[in-house]
Amino acid sequence: MVTEIKQGIWSVGALNPAMRVFDIVMCTEYGTSYNSYLVRGSRKTALIDACHRSFFPQYLENIRKICPPEEIDYIVLNHNEPDHTGALAALLEEVGSAAIYTTQAGALYVRNITNRTDLDLHVVKEGEELDLGGKTLRFVPAPFLHWPDSMFTALPEDKIVFTCDFLGAHYCEPYVFDHAMAYPAKYKEAFRGYYDAIFGPFKKYVLAGLDKLSGLDFDMVLTSHGPVLTRGEKGMLDWAMEQYRQWSAPTSRDRKLVPVFYTSAYGNTRLLAQRIAQGIREVSGAEAELYDIIDHDLCKLCQLLNESDGFAVGTPTINRDAVLPVWQLLSGVDAIGCQKKPFVVFGSYGWSGEGVPGVAARLTSLRMKQVGEGLKVTFVPTQEDLDKAEELGRQLGQAVMG
Repeated sequence: MVTEIKQGIWSVGALNPAMRVFDIVMCTEYGTSYNSYLVRGSRKTALIDACHRSFFPQYLENIRKICPPEEIDYIVLNHNEPDHTGALAALLEEVGSAAIYTTQAGALYVRNITNRTDLDLHVVKEGEELDLGGKTLRFVPAPFLHWPDSMFTALPEDKIVFTCDFLGAHYCEPYVFDHAMAYPAKYKEAFRGYYDAIFGPFKKYVLAGLDKLSGLDFDMVLTSHGPVLTRGEKGMLDWAMEQYRQWSAPTSRDRKLVPVFYTSAYGNTRLLAQRIAQGIREVSGAEAELYDIIDHDLCKLCQLLNESDGFAVGTPTINRDAVLPVWQLLSGVDAIGCQKKPFVVFGSYGWSGEGVPGVAARLTSLRMKQVGEGLKVTFVPTQEDLDKAEELGRQLGQAVMG
């Protein structure tokens, strides 16, 4: 689908309305788009980001509606995840000798994505500019939004910023601009889900990214997924930026947050969870609520774990392993934000008991800090077992309080 955004700037990406799962774990009820943009100055032509390899034939056709691929002088890669660069290797066969502009981390990634060592790679510096002739591309590295290689590319003459994933959404309508959307409420739902899944673990970097944008003069943001965001009465750009700022603001609490997550086949792990929570509260006064994993929304539990000051997780052992709901919870751990976070692991078992050390090993591999030893209890906990659980909770509470 080809749409002129402003004079000399076209959207040439592909629509994927049928996609329902992105990157294995993210639900995409409203599909997505793989946005790519052609910018033609009076002397040079640049392509901003590429496309998913599955859509290469349509993508190449879109480019050809504007110019022959060999007329592209530069390819700017704001982020090198394969949904943006999967089609790059095939595209380079058509383009030929275009120079690729990306960050230092991006240069490493793009070599591995294309499996080529002969690329004309240019590593950009903060504030560096590329003159296309009446249109200037200015590069603004924005690491961890949401990969180390991420950057923004500004086009000052047209008051545009290309932000790749930042402010994007997995949302697909055949209308390029935000003010033309048929279902804005559904877009807002997708926008929030995208933030939670992609940028929720990088809140401090989100705030830094918004500060970088505030230093630029623009009235339009062109993302890699979803509609073009604009200012104005019906535009959603200011709304989108404000939502990011609110969602990323540090949370202020009167008490420490130390949730106790568990699941229990016969109620025995639950008994341990109750006493651990009691021990946490005794020494810290923390908010230490119990959460049976199978009774709550998993996304909300993951968010709670990531926002916590420390946590406990309890699991039975089935087939010499922790149970599936526990692994599903831990799959949502923010490995960057949770480094050094204190935790304890506990659980009742019958035959063996590998679930507890398995979970502990997983969390310590993510550089979190285990408090005490994992508490394993055979079948029904004795009074001594319950006392040990309460003491383990006290140790966790003390660790949280510092």
